[in-house]
Amino acid sequence: MVYKSPVYNVISVPVEKIVPNTYNPNSVAPPELELLYDSIKEDGYTMPVVCYFEDKEDLYIIVDGFHRYRIMLDYPDIYKREKGMLPVSVIDKPIDCRMASTIRHNRARGTHNVDLMSNIIKELCELGRSDAWISRHLGMDRDEILRLKQITGLTELFKDVNFGRAWQPAKEEQECINENQNL
Repeated sequence: MVYKSPVYNVISVPVEKIVPNTYNPNSVAPPELELLYDSIKEDGYTMPVVCYFEDKEDLYIIVDGFHRYRIMLDYPDIYKREKGMLPVSVIDKPIDCRMASTIRHNRARGTHNVDLMSNIIKELCELGRSDAWISRHLGMDRDEILRLKQITGLTELFKDVNFGRAWQPAKEEQECINENQNL
């Protein structure tokens, strides 16, 4: 028998027939959840929700993709655009293997390399993208963008930044400085 990965059989399922599992330890912070919404709004659903089909209940139980599922439930614009249908990839495994799959999916996502992210910010700036554009499209706040710009060390990235005046010592501090210089 030739193995065929489940992703080659993605089906369209009404969101009402999909339910979360009871064991997912993963959570997403509000900024990342907002970024997920923006991603789905801009790019559509590009990855299916992984589910197990429970024949007796006629329901699909989520193994991976809970937050993509939540976006459809929480955002009427997405629900309407997708006509209440989610792309689903079905796996057929017992509960212990589904639990292991959930954890593997969650942990395999990885993290972003700071140097590579800095280079992306540099390239976007060189392409003329503003900090506001980067913030909106990459889900970053201004401080994060600034820190990533600083890593590249390129002054061009700061050409549009208005810097305040340098620190001025208080009168008493200036007197101490003057006295120390005279010693």
